[in-house]
Amino acid sequence: MRRNLSLWILSFAGLAFIIAYPHLFGIYYTNFFVKFAIFAMYAVSFNLLLGYMGVLSFGHAMFFGTGAYATALALTHINELPLIPALLIGGMASGFLALVLCPLLIRVSGTAFAMLTLAFGQLLFVFALKFREITGGEDGIGGYPIPPLNIPGIISIDMYDQTNFYYFAITVIAVSTWMMWFYTRTPFGSLLVGIRDNANRVDYMGFRLPQTRAVNLIVSSTFAGIAGGLYALFQNLVSTVGVLDIHTSFYAIMMAYIGGIGNFFGPILGSAILHILEDVTFRFTERIELVNGLVFILVVLFAPLGVAGILSSIKEKFSAAIIKKPLAGEEI
Repeated sequence: MRRNLSLWILSFAGLAFIIAYPHLFGIYYTNFFVKFAIFAMYAVSFNLLLGYMGVLSFGHAMFFGTGAYATALALTHINELPLIPALLIGGMASGFLALVLCPLLIRVSGTAFAMLTLAFGQLLFVFALKFREITGGEDGIGGYPIPPLNIPGIISIDMYDQTNFYYFAITVIAVSTWMMWFYTRTPFGSLLVGIRDNANRVDYMGFRLPQTRAVNLIVSSTFAGIAGGLYALFQNLVSTVGVLDIHTSFYAIMMAYIGGIGNFFGPILGSAILHILEDVTFRFTERIELVNGLVFILVVLFAPLGVAGILSSIKEKFSAAIIKKPLAGEEI
C-alpha cells in the first residue's frame, strides 16, 4: 500500500515537472528536452530489436530517416495536410519499408542481420543524395509548412510556438512509448524474449519465427518513423546528415548500450546521459564524438548491463541489506 502511494506521488510530481518545464527553464532547454525525448523514443524502438529480439541493426537510421523524409515531403506537396496525418505518414512509410525488406531480414540473424541492415541503410543514404529532385540531395528539404493542431470546432494550436510544440511532442512521445511498453508486456513480447534466448526451442514449440520477427521489425520501424516525423516537424529541415547517415544508426546503439539493453527504460536513460554529456562537452570542445566514444567504450568494458544495470544492482544490494538487518531487540 505504501509503495503504491509513493509511486502515485512520484508520478504526479513527474507530470507536474514536465508540464512546468518550459516555464521554468526557457526556450533553449525546452528544445533540448524535446530533442532528447525524440531520440529516446527512437532508441526505445531500436531496443525492440536488440533488447527483445536479440538482433543488432547497424541501419536503424533508415527507418528514422524514412519517417522524417516522408513527413517533410507530405507537408511540402500536400496542401493543408493536418498535423497528425503528416506524422502518421512518416510512421506508415517506415513500416512499409520494413515490410518490403522483411523477406530478406527475417531469415537471418547475428552478423548477417547487422550487415544487411547496414547495406540497406547506406543504399537509402545514397538514394537520398542522388535523387535531388525528390530529396533535395545534400541540401535536404526545408521550409515546409508546419500545420497547427486543429481540434474541429474547438481550438487551433499554433505549432510554430515552441512551447505548444513541446507539449504536442511530449504527448506523442509519451503515448508512443507507453504503446511500446504495453507491446513488450503482452504474450507476444514474451515470445520475442523467448526467440532472443533460445530460438530453436521456440521453433520446436510450434511458433512461426519468420512471421514473429517480421511483425516486430515492422512495429519497431513504425515507431522509429514516427520519431523521425517528429524530428522533421521539430527542425523544419530534413537532410541526409542527421537522419540517414550511419552516425544516426550508431547513436541508437550507443543510447541503448549506455542506458542498458536489458531494461525497457534503459535507452531513455542512455539518451538523457548522451544529450547532457554533449551539452556539457560542447562548452569546452567540439570533439563530442570522441567523448561519446570514450564513454561508450567504458560502459561496454566495465558495465555491460548499462547504467540501468548498475542501478538495479545497487537496489538489490540495498534491499538485501535491509532484509539482513536485525529488528530492534532481536538477538543476532
